Amino acid sequence: MQINAHKVVTIHYTLTDNDGNILDSSSNGEPLNFIQGIGALIAGMEEGLEGKVKGDKLQLKVAPEKGYGIHQPEMVQQVPMSAFGGQMVSEGMQFEAGSDEQRFIVTVTAVGDEFATIDGNHPLAGVELNFDIEVLDVREASEEELAHGHVHGPGGHHH
Repeated sequence: MQINAHKVVTIHYTLTDNDGNILDSSSNGEPLNFIQGIGALIAGMEEGLEGKVKGDKLQLKVAPEKGYGIHQPEMVQQVPMSAFGGQMVSEGMQFEAGSDEQRFIVTVTAVGDEFATIDGNHPLAGVELNFDIEVLDVREASEEELAHGHVHGPGGHHH
């Protein structure tokens, strides 16, 4: 069975940057289970898996445009320390920001006496991603899985 829209796919993967640093991996844990074609993965990964079958091993190189996007300098801002309501703030902390219509996570990248620099870009924005993937299984998604938008059962969501 080939990977295409509405198939449940089970993979092991290792994600590295162009310097070979491991950014994420399922190899020492549970494999990743997802429904293909519903936006559960970054676009470049879904596109690269399309048509593959159980047992396939592949390497994907995903450009930022098909990964977590291009780094947008306008998403980096300095905010007054008073905006944190007296809370202790340190580099690497993350906060939810935005409006009622759109919420997103910002990361504190620098802290000064009066201002903190926050970055609303995804931490992997602007990074070319390298995936080593092994396809462990491909099956039809159930109507319930499609309705809920996630995999059920072992390795998936349990209600």
